[in-house]
Amino acid sequence: MKTSLYILLLALCVSTGVRAQSGLRAGTAAVDISPTVFPMQLRSGKSKYVHDPLHVRAVAFENGEGRVVIALMDAIGVGREMTDEAKAIVAKKTGWKPEQMLVSGTHTHTAPKGGDTSPGRIAYEKTRREGLVEALTKAIESLEPAKVGFASDEEPSEVYNRRWYLKPGTMDRNPLGGYDQVRTNAGGDRLLKPAGPTDPEVCVVDVRTRRGRALGLIANYSLHYVGGIPKVTEEGGKVVGMASADYYGEFARIMPFRLRASKPPENFVAMMTNGTSGDINNIDFYRKRSPRAPFEQIQIVAHKTADAAWRAVKKIETYNENPKVAILQREVTLKYRTPSREQVDKAIELMKLTRKERDAINKRTGSVASNTISYASPEKERTESVIIQAVRIGDQAILSMPFEVLVEIGLEIKEKSPFPHTFTIELANGGYGYLPPPNQHKLGGYETWLGTSRFEKDSSVILVKNLLQMLAELKGL
Repeated sequence: MKTSLYILLLALCVSTGVRAQSGLRAGTAAVDISPTVFPMQLRSGKSKYVHDPLHVRAVAFENGEGRVVIALMDAIGVGREMTDEAKAIVAKKTGWKPEQMLVSGTHTHTAPKGGDTSPGRIAYEKTRREGLVEALTKAIESLEPAKVGFASDEEPSEVYNRRWYLKPGTMDRNPLGGYDQVRTNAGGDRLLKPAGPTDPEVCVVDVRTRRGRALGLIANYSLHYVGGIPKVTEEGGKVVGMASADYYGEFARIMPFRLRASKPPENFVAMMTNGTSGDINNIDFYRKRSPRAPFEQIQIVAHKTADAAWRAVKKIETYNENPKVAILQREVTLKYRTPSREQVDKAIELMKLTRKERDAINKRTGSVASNTISYASPEKERTESVIIQAVRIGDQAILSMPFEVLVEIGLEIKEKSPFPHTFTIELANGGYGYLPPPNQHKLGGYETWLGTSRFEKDSSVILVKNLLQMLAELKGL
């Protein structure tokens, strides 16, 4: 009798343990990648000043054989070579496959540059690469039983389409000396109407422990960086920029308090991923904004998006302990644009001018003319493969593309997605410039010029077709 009772109790303990480990498990990590070797190289020049810390943040999901880890780096972008290398290292450490890893940049314009040309750049290249490996690894190794919910809210007051039709006769010349139909970041009283929409949706993936404690939050908003970082005036009057994570970092610091975690647990991670914001910024073109103190506008945007994320979380009625977790990855080969003979001839003539003469046409005449000649060269590669991904976590679909994606593309994907919740993370697994849809290519403007946009005009159509196929496949799982 005692033996039978012992066996029964043992079986109950084993089954309880199995149930505790079944279903969703999630893990999080945040690794500080602030520079420590100075001077570092910012877009504004050399500097030794850091305004606020920079991080790599990661959230990992596992359910059965389904595995996905999403990492976000405070950087203007992430290179394909770096992300491939980091994923390979993490794969050896953890056993997870590289294609189960999604890595993107926030697009802050005030992150330090890495590289191999100076001690500061060399050191920072090592710091951010090692930080990415550490964040991915720690998130995967910290998996615990979890549940997840999905929702969204809106924050329309901080997103503006920056491409504009102008009043007749007020258009500036484009780099090759002609005239586009729209201009980016036009000012003054010549504005007619925006050339595209905005996407005000703030999407959230809210990850909790089984007991309901906040564990991780992935948000998504289609807005460029904000800027307005404080500067330092050194002795002698030289004005120097400071490194900053922009509103993405500020959102991550605020979000724990929105979730009523006044003392957030060490492993709680919030991240604000960049949606399809290639033509969306934070400049109010409709009215003159009151002057802002340095960093104030970043705080305003961070607070508003954190409020929207909080409102979204409040809408979640059910958290799923056993969601389907899956990721699909494709490498899609795209064709580079080939300039016309007329464009090449024009570019050659422009390059014969002095720099001052070229700048009088357009500040980017030199770079666009040079790119036009380069892309017409017989030695120029004609195609390149890019990574796109489609993630499923229960009813949430997350897509990634390695571009600054114009907002219409993201809106089209949301409309056609078979999932009730969908968003796109741009600048993921590489960076290849802007991705305009064909109708925006026809209008011209900065985001379509050769160099800022390098692939054929139907490239977005090809990528969206592939992504929708991948979503359909995920929906069928």
